[in-house]
Amino acid sequence: MQTVLTNAKLILEDEVVTGTIAFDETGIVAVDQGVSSAPSAIDVGGDYVAPGLVEMHTDNMEKHFMPRPKVFWPNGLAAALVHDAQMAAAGVTTVYDAVCAGTPFSAKDYRKDIFADVMVALAEGKREGVFRIDHRIHMRCELTSPDLLKDIEPYQDDELVQLVSLMDHTPGQRQWRNIEHLKTYSLGNGKTIEEFEEDVVLRQREGAENVVRNWHSVVDIFRSRGIPLATHDDTTPEHVEEGIASGAVISEFPTTVEAAAAAKKAGLATVAGAPNVVRGGSHSGGVSVSELAEKGLLDGLSSDYVPASLLQAVLKLHNDHGIALPEAMGMVTWKVADILGLKDRGHLKPGLRADLVRFKALGATPVLATVWSRGERAF
Repeated sequence: MQTVLTNAKLILEDEVVTGTIAFDETGIVAVDQGVSSAPSAIDVGGDYVAPGLVEMHTDNMEKHFMPRPKVFWPNGLAAALVHDAQMAAAGVTTVYDAVCAGTPFSAKDYRKDIFADVMVALAEGKREGVFRIDHRIHMRCELTSPDLLKDIEPYQDDELVQLVSLMDHTPGQRQWRNIEHLKTYSLGNGKTIEEFEEDVVLRQREGAENVVRNWHSVVDIFRSRGIPLATHDDTTPEHVEEGIASGAVISEFPTTVEAAAAAKKAGLATVAGAPNVVRGGSHSGGVSVSELAEKGLLDGLSSDYVPASLLQAVLKLHNDHGIALPEAMGMVTWKVADILGLKDRGHLKPGLRADLVRFKALGATPVLATVWSRGERAF
């Protein structure tokens, strides 16, 4: 059944127009300027209509598998379904669920205990067709882990794995170059001072050796499948150069202006955190993402740990930092889709998937009315 929305502020790639959009489960049928008088057209009263958001890195799934420290939810599919609904409610229609492979914070980190359950739940949800939106897997490969290669071996040919990032969370390096920020983060996630101090010693002693061993093995495994590779937390131009030498196409969460500039100069796409924009800075001492946007060094945004931050960041970049609304919206829609090679979505164009979001803006606050995935209402 065809849906027609009229009197809508359509957010296109380079302009916002008042117009009409028609779509069904097969895709977008027409995009026209002007208001339709057809009896079947739904007057949206000047609400914005944009492409559904494309999220390439969210850790939100983990919260539902482990809602409190050391508390594991026993029904993995149910946990995944709640995450799915939350992403849809944030306007996301394509999500790359970031699943952590390897043990990022020593043997006492409990992410390792949910890894297999998350993978099983995502596969089951896709197989049974019970998700509201399109789910894919972003395999976060923690290179400091001694068990990384063993962990990813069962999934190296998994068709759901469609993005891989190369991560090094060694204390004193990249994201955690300021160890006090790591201490605050770790204690806030349930670790004791003693556990934190043990972790730092272990990771600094063994991390570099594991990174050297794991880096090239991971690259060889996934490059052979043509999967996009991302570096993570690039801090120096040398980090960017390491990624380029390995075939990376994305610099994810660069922590300094210098790293972001080096990545852009080399042709890598830069993606950074929307929560950083909303909060006005990084929780781990990194660069202001709004500053990157103002300098033209930002291609895309990720919600990271707050799904609702995507649209909030779009409005804040537009209202407070002088970024044109189509440009800011592109950072969560068509630019990210293009970075990931998704040619069938991310734009309001006839023939593409009918993934759409309708919302209004109350100042800096987006208020979602409806989300459609493949022409079907998802929220």
